[in-house]
Amino acid sequence: MEIPVIDTARLRLRGHYPSDLGPYLAMWQQPAFYQHLTGKPMPEEEVWTKLLRHLGVWYLCGYGFWAIEEKATGDFIGAVGFGEWQRNLTPSIKGFPEVGWVLAPHAHGQGYALEAAQAALAWGDAYLPVARTVCLVDIGNLASLRLAAKVGYQEIERVLYKDISVVLLERFAPAQLS
Repeated sequence: MEIPVIDTARLRLRGHYPSDLGPYLAMWQQPAFYQHLTGKPMPEEEVWTKLLRHLGVWYLCGYGFWAIEEKATGDFIGAVGFGEWQRNLTPSIKGFPEVGWVLAPHAHGQGYALEAAQAALAWGDAYLPVARTVCLVDIGNLASLRLAAKVGYQEIERVLYKDISVVLLERFAPAQLS
């Protein structure tokens, strides 16, 4: 399977490279990055496993996560895409691609997350096997909740996932709204 490359005005969404490990590991050591994800730093072994998951879901599901590369510098600054994580959650979201995005703290506030999310969702609207996608956001992550709303996600309900309060949101591809 060849992972599609998506170019936006300022970003390139691409499959992960082994060289992404260093900058991704550095992100996972910053409280501003992990506070709404795991609440703690992630060791190298787990970050590597996360990169492998991002790639592997492409091969199992036909969709997955892209690395976000800043075109001006060529730097890896985050990840965006869709997963199927088999979460033990009520209501069940199994079978629905789960969108997600993470961005290095130094890249916050520049509109990169919106640009990347819009590009990923445009691809998803054209190629995902179902019209509905879902999103889980930590209840305290106001920036991600605002971004989710900007790209069309609506809250379904608030649930506990692994003892963390999260907002479960959904979005339907625009062609399916009528």
